[in-house]
Amino acid sequence: MNKNDICFTSATDLARLVKKREISPVEIMDAIISRIEQYNVLINAFSDLCLDNALKAAQKAESDVVKNDTLGLLHGVPFSVKDLLITKDVRTTFGSYIFENNIPIEDAPCVHRLKKAGGILIGKTTTPEFGHKALTDSPLFGITRNPWNLERTPGGSSGGASAAVAAGLGPLAVGTDGGGSVRIPASCTGIIGLKATLGRVPHPQSPDLFGNLSHIGPMTRTISDAALMLDVMAGPDIGDPHSCGLFKDDYQTVIINKGSKLLKGMKVAWSATLGNTQVESEVLEITKASLKVFDNFGCEIEEVAPDFESFEDFYLVLMYSNLAARLNQYVESYQKKIDPSLRYAIEKGNQYAATDLQKSIYMRSQLFQKIQNFFNKFDLLITPTLSSPALEATHNALDPITVNGEISGSLRGAWYPYTHPFNMSGNPAISIPCGWTKDDLPVGLQIVGPWLKEKDVLLAAAAIEVEKPWSHKRPSF
Repeated sequence: MNKNDICFTSATDLARLVKKREISPVEIMDAIISRIEQYNVLINAFSDLCLDNALKAAQKAESDVVKNDTLGLLHGVPFSVKDLLITKDVRTTFGSYIFENNIPIEDAPCVHRLKKAGGILIGKTTTPEFGHKALTDSPLFGITRNPWNLERTPGGSSGGASAAVAAGLGPLAVGTDGGGSVRIPASCTGIIGLKATLGRVPHPQSPDLFGNLSHIGPMTRTISDAALMLDVMAGPDIGDPHSCGLFKDDYQTVIINKGSKLLKGMKVAWSATLGNTQVESEVLEITKASLKVFDNFGCEIEEVAPDFESFEDFYLVLMYSNLAARLNQYVESYQKKIDPSLRYAIEKGNQYAATDLQKSIYMRSQLFQKIQNFFNKFDLLITPTLSSPALEATHNALDPITVNGEISGSLRGAWYPYTHPFNMSGNPAISIPCGWTKDDLPVGLQIVGPWLKEKDVLLAAAAIEVEKPWSHKRPSF
């Protein structure tokens, strides 16, 4: 295998080849480092790199193989972590000058588990400040670009993670999703972004543990890799109340059943819109064509128009008030170094009354119940992930977007209304590639399931992967 082929080999295959001694961890790391040195300057996917330490870890991993030591699920496999999650001895800035020199003394549980499984941390990936928007740029690190078209955004807020995986700068990336932030960039860059059920992957770092909207999720090129990462990262942690009591599961077993008869008889709901009025014509054509896969496997498909969109205003109250409470103390000192769209969010958050916040908490509960009742009738909900492909890299987050040549509304309301309802409700949801436009921009399909039904979501995604494969596609710089 040449170096580029190594960089686009799945983590599942790399781990298997390492255990069979058909490839060495050092060989893998050399290939990844070479590609990062060649291409990261173009896409700006990493906020920090720790390649010297990664190479030393690869040498240690190779020694363990030679000594026939017990090897973990990810032995010798590189991974990256979004710059919103803490990493021991590696800078965590949250994409902000406020924490420019912040070096944590411990790892987030998911990072600790990936390392314990033999994974090797190669660096931190870029994010907008505090993950506040669906575009990845920040005053501290500048603009991150989409490997499929450098003039386009990789989405956000896990945009550096998606750009890195799509460009072959490491097969695995850890993202976070507070309103769509693993699914949006996955759709923009033609990879997989999985948001599991709230608490499935513990997130004790959240400042609001009981009202948490943010999920930690795998970002990969293959469904098998997403399942593998979830196997490693999932499981209870006493620091996260939503994770307490959740059982460990084996998500890789669903991959054995790719395209199996397990989908037969499933009731699948399809919705082209979710509060928005416009969907780019190519996006609608490509996503709707994916329904044939479910039809071929014997699913019952019904077109629906669920009433989830009316909760957007309450989501904004939760998000903006959270940012204001967390960051007010820094605004005066860092005013000129804070992203204008983040300053806007903080200002809006300060305008809400306590009753506005409490009402939004009540409305979140109502949405949860509404979505659970929806899944009493259906096994899965299918939607586009975004109403259009990746936007311009320089798009202002406060400006409206254009769909089908018409001004359609705000980023959240017109581009990704499909994603944030399921952060409010906590349901598992995944974005997978389902096609490319005539301009060679990826299009994502979102699959949503009932609480704790990640296996059904992964099974459906694996069926699409078999019928409409995508992992062979590589972006051309």
